[in-house]
Amino acid sequence: MCTRRLLSVNLSDNHAMSRISPSARSKAPADRAAGQPAHDPADAATLDAAARGAPGDPAQRHRMLRWAWRRGRPTIANTVRLLHGGHDFFPALIAAIDQAVFQVMLETYIYADDDVGRAVSDALIRAAARGVTVRVTVDGFGAGDMPEEMAERLRAGGVQLRVYRVLRGFRLARRHLRRLHRKLAVIDRRVAFVGGINIIDDYNHGPFEGANLGPRYDFAVQVSGPLVDHIALTAERLWWRLSLRDVHGSDRAAAVAEYPLVTDLPPRPEPQGGVRASLLLRDNLRNRRAIEREYLRALGAARHDVMLANAYFLPGHKMRRALLACRRRGVRVRLLLQGMVEYRLQHYATHALYASLLEAGVEIYEYADSFLHAKVGVVDEAWATVGSSNMDPFSLLLAREANVAVYDAAFAAELRAALERAIAHRSLPVMPEVHARRSPLYRFANWAAYMLLRLGVIIAGVTGRY
Repeated sequence: MCTRRLLSVNLSDNHAMSRISPSARSKAPADRAAGQPAHDPADAATLDAAARGAPGDPAQRHRMLRWAWRRGRPTIANTVRLLHGGHDFFPALIAAIDQAVFQVMLETYIYADDDVGRAVSDALIRAAARGVTVRVTVDGFGAGDMPEEMAERLRAGGVQLRVYRVLRGFRLARRHLRRLHRKLAVIDRRVAFVGGINIIDDYNHGPFEGANLGPRYDFAVQVSGPLVDHIALTAERLWWRLSLRDVHGSDRAAAVAEYPLVTDLPPRPEPQGGVRASLLLRDNLRNRRAIEREYLRALGAARHDVMLANAYFLPGHKMRRALLACRRRGVRVRLLLQGMVEYRLQHYATHALYASLLEAGVEIYEYADSFLHAKVGVVDEAWATVGSSNMDPFSLLLAREANVAVYDAAFAAELRAALERAIAHRSLPVMPEVHARRSPLYRFANWAAYMLLRLGVIIAGVTGRY
């Protein structure tokens, strides 16, 4: 058993380290001495050809894109900009929409009727008025309270609006838990946005309006380069799938024949610099465990430092074992978690896991300035991720999610610095000795909340995998 477990860890380490950029590997000679493999040059050549467009053979380019897209393969020569909250994100998004010339695709879980929602709507309508194809997909639960007036204004302005899994009444069934939770946008297939930020004002805190809270703490990335093709393909594929609901018979056959192809693009210029990055999806078909596996590979490869910030933190057994294994190897592990009580059940269920983590030496900080909505992570100087996936069963096993993983030391350092500032100035540490003195009633409440959420996982039919 011990030998098999060691072999599993080593395989995870090798797979993860194979994605690290050469510049990052050059800073870790000890890892090279341990036999960590370099990135496969054949894979790099294939992805590079896909990125440049494989001139003269659009079908071959499409096949390569789908091959890489389905497997979360890294692409090279990308530009990835870290966006800190809505203050950075919404101006960049609106500016990109205002420059669109032929297509805008937007997916979001929440689309609020506030100043930000109206500003984004205005930009989308302006784009449609210029003849740009504008397609917006919202979740039927997260955006279920979107006013009909706003939806009608978008449609009247030329925006194509679709709802993912309209929620009619309440039934305790697995399909109602399969939500569109990812937040992404693609403009002209040249620039894309992926992250955890919904179309909602950072200061729109719902029932907590009078609490004098700061802005919601969240991140997104702005991407240009070959990875945009992967993001465009997943957005177009979901739109195509939703389109099939509305057609039948011969029309349906025609719609099936129009499977989205990202082939009508001019060849890209030869890559010059940039970073390696990959699109990580979670869906209920080909990518059921892709995001979780990427986290496990990165944690298995950690040698010095791990930082995770997560709004809803309820990791499964594998993830908890990976965090504890990091501590046994002497890796510093820091968690930045939700300090505000937004959803009581999830909040107290998370507290049920604190004791074992604190005993292993994991540092836990709770964000106190406002609501933490980030879903990001950094491992050493080699790997970072920004996206929509929480580390809980509903994100990792049920919802549609999208993260971007970046294999670049400078990007990892920038994200780590942002998290360290939040820990130093906006968070409170969870002290092991204080946590150990919790009252029996409080401990019971924590474990009761944890078991109720476990019951939800059982109802969802995925308890054997979590």
